[in-house]
Amino acid sequence: MLNNIGLPGLLLIAVVVLVLFGRGKISSLMGEVGKGITAFKKGVNDSTKELEEGINDEAKDVTPADEKDKA
Repeated sequence: MLNNIGLPGLLLIAVVVLVLFGRGKISSLMGEVGKGITAFKKGVNDSTKELEEGINDEAKDVTPADEKDKA
């Protein structure tokens, strides 16, 4: 169904949206979308860092002290 929209169809949709909502409303909406994308990327990076730090914590030496002395 959406395979045959093409460039003229997309331009028509863009013009209709522009007429309905106005330039100011669309620019503020796109600003909010940009902020959302930035927040999403930051969240993904933070969670990746947490996972990497967790893996590093698990890789620490947990041998009991008395066994270290024997070696």
